[in-house]
Amino acid sequence: MDTIRNVSDLRLFFHRNERPIYFISATNFNLLGIDQWVNRFQYINYIDCFDGRHPNVFVPSEMPHAEFESIEDINNYLLQHKEVVDLIEKRGGKPVATFLMFDEKTEELARELGLDVWFPPAKLRQRCDNKMETVRIGNKAGVASVPNALEKVSDWQNLMEIAKRNGLGTDLVIQTAFGDSGHTTFFIASKEDFEKHRDEIVGEAEVKIMKRINCRGATLEACATQSGTLVGALLTEVVGARELTPYRGGWCGNEVFQGAFSEEVRAKARDMAFRFGNQLLEEGYRGYFDLDFLIDEDSGEVYLGELNPRICGASPMTNHAAFAYADVPLFLFHLLEFSGVPFDLNVKELNERWARPEFVDSWSQVVIKYTANNVDRVTHAPPSGMYRMADDGSVSYHRFDTNRRAIDSEREAFFLRITGAGDYRYEGADLGILITRGRSMDETFKLNERAHNWIRGVKQHYAAAPLATTALEAAPTPGSFKIL
Repeated sequence: MDTIRNVSDLRLFFHRNERPIYFISATNFNLLGIDQWVNRFQYINYIDCFDGRHPNVFVPSEMPHAEFESIEDINNYLLQHKEVVDLIEKRGGKPVATFLMFDEKTEELARELGLDVWFPPAKLRQRCDNKMETVRIGNKAGVASVPNALEKVSDWQNLMEIAKRNGLGTDLVIQTAFGDSGHTTFFIASKEDFEKHRDEIVGEAEVKIMKRINCRGATLEACATQSGTLVGALLTEVVGARELTPYRGGWCGNEVFQGAFSEEVRAKARDMAFRFGNQLLEEGYRGYFDLDFLIDEDSGEVYLGELNPRICGASPMTNHAAFAYADVPLFLFHLLEFSGVPFDLNVKELNERWARPEFVDSWSQVVIKYTANNVDRVTHAPPSGMYRMADDGSVSYHRFDTNRRAIDSEREAFFLRITGAGDYRYEGADLGILITRGRSMDETFKLNERAHNWIRGVKQHYAAAPLATTALEAAPTPGSFKIL
């Protein structure tokens, strides 16, 4: 094919794509809607969020397996499932695999099936995913993190010595190298706080010890390509809302809207992402990535928070933002980067256009987790599709749909069900994702009344029965791993 030089060429290329491209994961949430942009794109999932009604979602029948301990385990199970192998062979071509998470075993299984994995190697992703390495990569790129020290901690006294030596004060935030922020971020202001999390902290070879700041979280996705780094919209984050998650500091949603941040903050975050992405290219990493930012409410300073070297929970927001419909979703640039097709894009022009206010519209998503400290089994679950809110705030199912763009107004929402009938509900289990037009938070960045009504309304569509002792022993460990 001729060199791709602009968005029109890119649209045409994927419209005519003949290579089978698969997103293999627990659900299709992270790349929701990409099948509408890319010919022969299909989802291979473990959880059937759509009860068999989505035309491009394939869910094989349940097969005996060891208990899953990670999303990588789910993907490795899928790649060894006869029905999945048969599907890939039947569709033929030169198949491509994309994932949310994968490991070296996944890569080996993909090779055996003749699947090209269109992501950097698992080993490189693992290195970049380390929170200490994120700080070091950022330092190389001139992208500053919150004042911190990267050291091993042996006990409380040692922690205080490190904090004093680095001018971090006594109100601290400690993060371990890997894992979800809701599980691996510890707020330490006293010896008592430290002792609660002592085993998690002292057992690590190195931890990130940060000065605690009064901050707002934000996230931004980007794509590092041979033409440079393309930068998406800056999103707000819903964090630690007790109606949505049992985890303090745990991510549970995002918003995108004009005026969410000052132009100064937006410009700084975009520049930081651009420089960080170009440094990732120097590290050998290319393609899609996500950066979390911490914005100091007192000083206005913007700091690097975390790197997610992959698509993530914010990806559906980025790939459905206004700029995506004006041009193409950011993920298509990732696919292009790995396609082997020559391209020469004007990244500066694209970034400048996407930074304009008219390329930001107003949407929000919240991830609804089960927050009670018990385990039961779901007897009835709401189906995925469109829901409506009545004047009294009650929520009812309207119709089946797979497309979030079908939402007509702020009185409608798209719900993607994760936990279904027959599944266990346990503390931290993902019940589903609710996507709405407009905002889910107020001006103080707390959930607004409309969001409360939506969350309560969807939860009321669930029914469950308590477990017998024998079933309780077989239930998943609460918070064992996340699938989004």
